[in-house]
Amino acid sequence: MATNVLIKPIVTEKSTKSSEKLGKYAFKVARDANKLEIKKAIEAAYNVQVEGVNTQVTVGKKKSRQTKRGVATGIKSPYKKAHVTLKKGEVIDFYGSV
Repeated sequence: MATNVLIKPIVTEKSTKSSEKLGKYAFKVARDANKLEIKKAIEAAYNVQVEGVNTQVTVGKKKSRQTKRGVATGIKSPYKKAHVTLKKGEVIDFYGSV
């Protein structure tokens, strides 16, 4: 079982629109976490009822850029993303404590 399942919420324009319209939220999660662990962690952390969890593993991509010293290359880290659907009427407020 993963000790720290939730890493951070993904707050972008696209995820904010889907949360407002469809009640779906996106989270960056541990690579070894399964759907049941993600569901339990979100229900415990945000005190909401989760209807469904979809997961997606994003592959690492090679990145390069031109600098004064030449071409700098690197790799963007791979990560696992979870799209969580909440039951009707449930809301997660990320900005409540700001």
